[in-house]
Amino acid sequence: MTRAFSTESVDPAVVDSLVDLASRAPSAGKTQGWHLVVLEGEQTKRFWDISLPAAKRASFRWTHLLDAPIIALPLADASAYTARYAEPDKARTGLGAGADVWPVPYWTIDTSMSVMTFLLAAQNAGLGALFFGVFHNEVALRVELGIPDDLELLGAIALGHRMDDESGLGRSSNRERRSPDQIIHRNGW
Repeated sequence: MTRAFSTESVDPAVVDSLVDLASRAPSAGKTQGWHLVVLEGEQTKRFWDISLPAAKRASFRWTHLLDAPIIALPLADASAYTARYAEPDKARTGLGAGADVWPVPYWTIDTSMSVMTFLLAAQNAGLGALFFGVFHNEVALRVELGIPDDLELLGAIALGHRMDDESGLGRSSNRERRSPDQIIHRNGW
């Protein structure tokens, strides 16, 4: 995950190709019930002015994160899943009755898989990216960007060209990864 970006812009065609790859992530019923609000260039200030007001920026550790030329907001759409599962080929599941009958919120899972695919595609394209939470002023951000209330905001993605220094390394960057033996439980727990 990149936390320090140059201000160099990203070609919109590259963003389109990343989204095209992300749209191929697994999706229940091939619903693809996710959306992406993309702020580019000067428009990213709309995000930062709401989520990290200027008064708080002096103490913000990742100053070059604010230089990312793109901020993308992934949104999960539960209603797309209930509508899809009300269609004739899925109606027998009963999942078209409403989001509350789903045992697992696949709109969140599928959007998350799309985000992960987007992040991997960005890396493959030679770009840096960071997924992070929107912890402050989400309601104001939704109003500013016209995001419907019924869509679930998963977080934000900063996207752009990485700076060539280590100023963007997080505190956890030196933490060792768990080994497969620590993760895998073969044939049971």
